[in-house]
Amino acid sequence: MPSELSNFEEPHRGISWRDLAVGWTFRTSARTITEADLVGFVNAAGLAEPLFLDARHGKPDGSPGRVLPAVLTLSYAEGLVLQSRVLHGTGVALLKIEIDVRAPLCVGDTITVAVKIADIAPTSDGLRARVATINSVIDQDNRVVMEYRPLRLQR
Repeated sequence: MPSELSNFEEPHRGISWRDLAVGWTFRTSARTITEADLVGFVNAAGLAEPLFLDARHGKPDGSPGRVLPAVLTLSYAEGLVLQSRVLHGTGVALLKIEIDVRAPLCVGDTITVAVKIADIAPTSDGLRARVATINSVIDQDNRVVMEYRPLRLQR
């Protein structure tokens, strides 16, 4: 890289664990999950289950439509969290995750994620920390449809 470009800042760098505080909250942008999202995810993951592919199974209320796999909801929620730029570029590893699915989502539903910093535990070298959050996935009707608790190692 030419030396005149080496001093440029990274404007999309996430927040260091040192600048986070227990109790701090933020909310991500929203995303509508489409038919193409479902088909692509199911095919990529090998989840060829009629529940996800056959609209005759219907939505939980009995109307026609497709239910989303919970792991798709989790994956898209994580994408929204990382796109928020709060954690972007500071993550080292996902150490643990606990998931509580409270309600199913269907094609056409929109999600956002409310994130709360639950704990910050610096490593012995002081360069990184284990950061625990409580992430609530919220649908377009403002219902919490999933809560998950990731524990991450962050710079």
